[in-house]
Amino acid sequence: MEQAALSPQLKHSVKDYLSKFDLNLCLTCGTCTNGCPVTGGEGAEGLDTRKVLRMLALGMADEVVESKFPWLCTGCGRCVHGCPMGIDIVGIMGHMKSLRARDKVPGILHKGVENVLNTGNNMAIPQEDYFFLMSDMGRELAEEELPGFYVPIDKDDAKILFYPNSKEVFSDNDDMIWWWK
Repeated sequence: MEQAALSPQLKHSVKDYLSKFDLNLCLTCGTCTNGCPVTGGEGAEGLDTRKVLRMLALGMADEVVESKFPWLCTGCGRCVHGCPMGIDIVGIMGHMKSLRARDKVPGILHKGVENVLNTGNNMAIPQEDYFFLMSDMGRELAEEELPGFYVPIDKDDAKILFYPNSKEVFSDNDDMIWWWK
């Protein structure tokens, strides 16, 4: 079977990247789709992993890049693990995301990236507020359950790096305390 020709309007880098994968190897068995947590979910626009691979094999990369589907991909790897042909679907979805212009990245994702660039975290939490809350939760845990506990921040020669998601710090405080216990 001959490799599907990619559309000539695709950028050279896209052609180069997609040429690493023989998308005609896809059996359209649906294993990737069955394992995907995005399939049938809100915003999937009637697409699924299998359809996206076929679209790419047929040279429809522009349509895939402009769809929401790559942005819904969690990168969990279930599709790759289940694919009998070993196609790196997560890598392909990541590349499709990289092709969209920054100002066209779907809403909340664009805002999160902008927040990280401006403040260092996706929720735009000022560093002093972040450190205060971490220390305050540590003091509370020391008083209630673990005497002597404290939250070391930027400790020299530390043996463990704990890097919490900023959402856990400001909205799921119980999760933070659970991790510390």
